[in-house]
Amino acid sequence: MRRLLPLALGLAGAACVVVALTHQSHPPATPQARALPAAVPTAAPLPAASTPRVLPISVPVRIAIPAIAVASPLLQLGQAADGSLEVPQPGPHYDDAGWYRYSPTPGALGPAVIVGHVDSAHGGPSVFYRLGALRPHDRISVTRVDGTVAVFAVDDVQRFAKAAFPTKLVYGNTPNAALRLITCGGPFDRRTGRYLDNVVVRASLV
Repeated sequence: MRRLLPLALGLAGAACVVVALTHQSHPPATPQARALPAAVPTAAPLPAASTPRVLPISVPVRIAIPAIAVASPLLQLGQAADGSLEVPQPGPHYDDAGWYRYSPTPGALGPAVIVGHVDSAHGGPSVFYRLGALRPHDRISVTRVDGTVAVFAVDDVQRFAKAAFPTKLVYGNTPNAALRLITCGGPFDRRTGRYLDNVVVRASLV
């Protein structure tokens, strides 16, 4: 499995920095009542599997999440100049989701990482606006360039303060084919034009 680069990816909490609507319409809340502070354990590690179900490496091209009406092509994203995770830039592809190309391909062993904006100043809700409304067992389908479709089931949905972004939980190696979806969430700071938290969805290949 490709190991993720030890970058300043804790700053991926800033990955989905957006300028929110003038009259802010808040995205759905995550199941958590509050963002988790850095000192609070996040989740138990996934149990090891002797023969994990995995797919061959193949670049993802599309994501569908029926429970929240998401159907988006996938961009390939790298790193910004400061070493943080790149995000879709303003323009015709701003509302598309993007796969972090230094993470495993969805369905291969390890955590594939896909990010998307929550909203924009002029376009309203963006691709991951309702990400926080997902619930365990909801399905996520990722179509790959080889024609296969990797289907994942949501394990959990959590919200973290950007200052306490769970880098290891998101990017750390896993014993199975996993998926991580990331967007912004939580309170909106009108002074800075940024959300204070990130919504993180963890899912496993089924």
